[in-house]
Amino acid sequence: QVQLVESGGGLVQAGGSLRLSCAASGRTVSWYAMGWFRQAPGKEREFVATISWSGSIVHYTDSVKGRFTISRDNAKNTVYLQMNSLKPEDTAVYYCAASKGDTPQVTLGYEYWGQGTQVTVSS
Repeated sequence: QVQLVESGGGLVQAGGSLRLSCAASGRTVSWYAMGWFRQAPGKEREFVATISWSGSIVHYTDSVKGRFTISRDNAKNTVYLQMNSLKPEDTAVYYCAASKGDTPQVTLGYEYWGQGTQVTVSS
């Protein structure tokens, strides 16, 4: 089993930055692809970014390209999401997830999920 715990969320003004962390325990996630998803009130959970186990392959949803960066430190069993130039429409609960697949961009591709961390961007 893999347990994932997100941290780093909070309230920030538009244009600001936040860095989310996702710490894994129970089993190493070094061989898992990792992803970030988000869910705004009244909306479905949507893909944000994913990174391969080696870190050599990354994918982003179009709305965050050039602003968000996903990275990982396998020695620390941790994945990060650096979010810059935040916009009010980035407001959501952000979830970390682990996949045995090849950088999937859909929720069904992930086996393990964290509880989420709230990100609120004020205008």
